[in-house]
Amino acid sequence: MTEFELRGITKRFPGVVACNGVNLDIESGVLHCIVGENGAGKTTLMSLLYGLLQPDKGDIFVRGQPTTIASPLHAIELGLGMVHQEFKLFPSLTVAENVVFRSEPTRLGWIDRKAANRKVEELAESYGLEVDPRARVEDLSVGVLQRVEILKALYREASVLILDEPTAVLTPQERDRLFEVMRRLRDSGRTIVFITHKLAEVMAVADRITVLRDGKVVSDLDPETTTPEEISRHMTGRDLKPVTATPGVGDGELVLEVDSLHVEGRHGLMAVADVSFGVRAGEVVGVAAVAGNGQSELVESIAGLRPVASGTIRLQGHDITHSDVESRRSIGLSYIPEDRHRVGTAAAASVAENLLMGYQEEQSLRKGRWFDGEAVDHHAETLTDDYDIRVSDSGVVAGTLSGGNLQRVILAREMSHDSPLVIAQQPTRGVDIGAIEFIHTELLAARNRGRAILLVSAELTEIQDLATRILVMYEGRIVAELPPDVDEAEIGLHMTGASGGG
Repeated sequence: MTEFELRGITKRFPGVVACNGVNLDIESGVLHCIVGENGAGKTTLMSLLYGLLQPDKGDIFVRGQPTTIASPLHAIELGLGMVHQEFKLFPSLTVAENVVFRSEPTRLGWIDRKAANRKVEELAESYGLEVDPRARVEDLSVGVLQRVEILKALYREASVLILDEPTAVLTPQERDRLFEVMRRLRDSGRTIVFITHKLAEVMAVADRITVLRDGKVVSDLDPETTTPEEISRHMTGRDLKPVTATPGVGDGELVLEVDSLHVEGRHGLMAVADVSFGVRAGEVVGVAAVAGNGQSELVESIAGLRPVASGTIRLQGHDITHSDVESRRSIGLSYIPEDRHRVGTAAAASVAENLLMGYQEEQSLRKGRWFDGEAVDHHAETLTDDYDIRVSDSGVVAGTLSGGNLQRVILAREMSHDSPLVIAQQPTRGVDIGAIEFIHTELLAARNRGRAILLVSAELTEIQDLATRILVMYEGRIVAELPPDVDEAEIGLHMTGASGGG
């Protein structure tokens, strides 16, 4: 049976056609993967299906009947559930209270909490979701929060469940558990629409694959007869070559030295506790950790954005423990932050101005006290060409750029200066596979030129592909140092403290 049919769906935004005459059938009891680069139209299409947006043109059929899906509440009534990348939960409430919100069981006119706990517990057990209904959401790991979101949809009897990039913040073990849940849901007759850019995951779980490019469906593929290479070719329109590090690098001079570092996090608690390590010229040191285990505070303390409680940080032999950001950059530190909007760029400034940030005092860009306009323009034009920043001119306001384009602006600014140390924090988060290939190539080229790279990433495949060695953090401490060819399951065990190494 066909649950939903989309016919000729078109949606325009100023200057762009996000969906262009899309035809899509979503069959009952199928695990249907939808893949495509950033801007291909995946999220827009799912937002149209879920009632968050309305199409400019085209029709949606629900179980054969033409339907206008007016809102998410209407979509839920029609049997649709959606788990967004950013969870929609109340931290101070329990799991059960979140799940039954707006549909609470009652007794004598009052909310029946015992009934709510019992119903959620039974639902969780029937699908292997392993959630304590009485636990407070603010105390749960990311993997468990995702299960709560799935339970919310199942409680409302969703027959079609849309999962938008659900594995982005999961450990390998949590990811594999999610896949088991997805298969169990499919086997019960439900339909799973799985949006991801990770092609290995597509091949592992998909019954059917739809590829979008430039707002159009360019292929429907059978996982039994296709390959990751074919999928990526449909997504990008070209062949992509895998980027992997070559072994035997990393015996250069010590560029970054961190010794017995302690850094405070929220509520005065130590987010980083007694961390020591070094990064040498010509190596990529990868840091793997589940979100919230001190990796962000570690990077911020090295970059000068967070004070150090105790311990020392040395860059090129200089003690920079309490130095300001400008001093660290002048000694030789480049920083690609995880938040490209709030930290990495100024939204109201032009691309050219963003490319200057942190390097305003370079004499090649100045005439005495003033900027040399011709040199600044040439600097911006060179970087936009070299890093394929897709803008009509460098005077375009940075806040109007797509996420992938904005990331290229940051990459261009930080990589074009020959800083001995590059800190790359989630450098490929939210960018498409073509941009990922480009960023990986740039990082490895910098390493091969003798720069030291500290790479922090939630993507274990990224760390394994690029790193010379891997440091695993758990609860603010480094609990393991591993070679890049280690099995990712072992990395995951250290990341969760299950190995006993912490």
